[in-house]
Amino acid sequence: MLWPPLVEGRFLRRENRFRATVEVAGAKVPAHVPSPGRMAELLTPHRPVWLAPGNHPPRKTPYDLLLVAHEGVLVSLDSRRPNALVVEAIVAGRLFPGYEGLEQEVTSGDSRLDLRLVGPTGPCWVEVKSVNLVEDGLALFPDAPTLRGRRHLQELAKLAQAGQRAVALFVVQRSDARAFAPHQRLDPAFAEALRQAHRMGVEVRAYGCRVSLAEIALAEELPVKI
Repeated sequence: MLWPPLVEGRFLRRENRFRATVEVAGAKVPAHVPSPGRMAELLTPHRPVWLAPGNHPPRKTPYDLLLVAHEGVLVSLDSRRPNALVVEAIVAGRLFPGYEGLEQEVTSGDSRLDLRLVGPTGPCWVEVKSVNLVEDGLALFPDAPTLRGRRHLQELAKLAQAGQRAVALFVVQRSDARAFAPHQRLDPAFAEALRQAHRMGVEVRAYGCRVSLAEIALAEELPVKI
């Protein structure tokens, strides 16, 4: 998946979850942060970042903050990107082969799950999570406590118990991860919910990404340490 034309800048500070101040061509400008995650280890002052000019004149932020350089690795910050990457891979037949239809943002119970695939063996429900925290080669999710994430896992578990295929899919938006695990130290409740969902039949899968200034693409599947 190609990036739009990018502009290089320097990160200065984060104003709130979705707004930052960056320096572009010597000027301080606001930028939209397309992720609610904390990303404290990534968004530090004077880090090189890459931005896409916004295409919506009414917006107060003229740029989207998409990439940051961290210890020699490019990291995607766009939490919208994993869903698009997964859909792209499904349509191309590289992921979840054998399904004939795909629906997005489908309500199940009290939750809205990212994908429902339809095929001769029945539906497959997929919830996609964006990951950009890696410590010593281990990708970790979440980077902030997430009640919403636990609710998604509980809904997937109900579907699995009802005999439907259910998958929690973690997309690590950087290339230096060697395995994935729930972030036990930061959100033990989510970690236990993931283990419980797995015991109830939910598949837990993770993929790394190849990230460059030109594009981002799903890479190899990663081992999962639950």
